[in-house]
Amino acid sequence: MSNPTYAEIFSDGLWRNNVALEQMLALCPLLAVTTTATNGLGMGLATIAVMIAASLLSSLLKGVITPQVRIPAFIVLIASVVTVVEMFINAWMHELYKVLGLFIPLIVTNCAILGRVEAFASKQTARASLADALAMGLGFTWVLVVVGAVRELIANGTLFHNASLLLGEHLHWLDTTVMDNYQGALLMALPPGGFIMLGFLLSIKRLIDQHRMKPATNNTLTQLQEA
Repeated sequence: MSNPTYAEIFSDGLWRNNVALEQMLALCPLLAVTTTATNGLGMGLATIAVMIAASLLSSLLKGVITPQVRIPAFIVLIASVVTVVEMFINAWMHELYKVLGLFIPLIVTNCAILGRVEAFASKQTARASLADALAMGLGFTWVLVVVGAVRELIANGTLFHNASLLLGEHLHWLDTTVMDNYQGALLMALPPGGFIMLGFLLSIKRLIDQHRMKPATNNTLTQLQEA
């Protein structure tokens, strides 16, 4: 495997190979927990922590783990990291733990994490693996936050509701009431709202990608005509 640059790693993680919008992985937590931006942010931070720890450990242990047992070893490694993260959230962010509930242990089955550990971290240096995990985690997190923010705004007229309760008093400023006496749209708080928002984001990404590809296509055609 060639050694990608850090710019390529972050470009892939944040946009070009985004976990949710391009790979279409980890859709279960994306659709289930994003009723508010706070929940999306909490799940995103937990996923980032697991991805970083699992990728870093996998990269450091790549010379020890044999190819024959790599998949079971990676799953055990990810499960161990998830357990530690779950215990930390339960101890220090108990309200967030009660909201996210079952979806924290389900990070173990997140194909995005296992996929990056297998395809990248187990073949690259620790530094590159750390950058890849951070990029992929941030890419997944911004999608969670955007979906949660729009659903929360349309459903309740608020943004980052209970941020201080779930993530600590130092983030109380995130809790904002955008529309007072807003009646709300219940549909966006229900599971169909998650599918609607995901569809909009996928469409927007495809349109942006097509728009960015047009200049390159036009330049190629021009060069062929001149030749």
